[in-house]
Amino acid sequence: MGLSAVGTVSTQPDKAAPVRVVLVNDDQIIVDGLHSMLARHRDQVTVVGRVLASDDLAATIPDLEAEVVLVDLHIEGESGLELAARLLAEDPPFRLVIFTDDAEERRLFEALRLGVSGYLLKSLSGVQLADHLVRVAAGQVVVDPTIATRIALRGAQLGGAQLWPGSNLSLSQRESQVLALLVDGLSNRLIAAELVVGEETVKTHLRSIYRKLGVNDRAAAVATAMRLGAFG
Repeated sequence: MGLSAVGTVSTQPDKAAPVRVVLVNDDQIIVDGLHSMLARHRDQVTVVGRVLASDDLAATIPDLEAEVVLVDLHIEGESGLELAARLLAEDPPFRLVIFTDDAEERRLFEALRLGVSGYLLKSLSGVQLADHLVRVAAGQVVVDPTIATRIALRGAQLGGAQLWPGSNLSLSQRESQVLALLVDGLSNRLIAAELVVGEETVKTHLRSIYRKLGVNDRAAAVATAMRLGAFG
């Protein structure tokens, strides 16, 4: 079934038990590396299992009594964000963290909108990762320091004038996402798949974008976005 127990729980009476972590990852090398890295911090966290994306996650993860589920963004079959959306829709008893090497802010914001409790990069040290997982289990939402610092510095430079690319043009966050993907050359179908929405929803967003930018088609919208420098 793709499930393997790979850790035990500490039962020291004078301190909190380690946070129980489940890894959702199809790459055994990454799993082994994570397990080895976190094993050095077993007083804080313990990896209690690994689950494949192809498993019945809704049934499997609760059996492991996970407190935090660490989901790789790039897994076989569906994206980690699609998987996160599916799991979080069930109002699970655990908190979910995306683990990735993708430092794009667009991905971070999409993940946070889904309700994830963390977005962490694979460049973190074992000490940092363990600390973040403990904070997530305690109810905090954590963002990798590298991304958080970049966002904060940009916000300081803008003085709050632009909350997200295109906000100064009255584009909503979702319209900003759609326009960014349009600039990347994605079709309506691929944009819909990327944002986990229907194609008709994408078309509705595009009509609104065209109106706000004062253009009539995709090419003009892309050209305007590029000229403004907010999307490429």
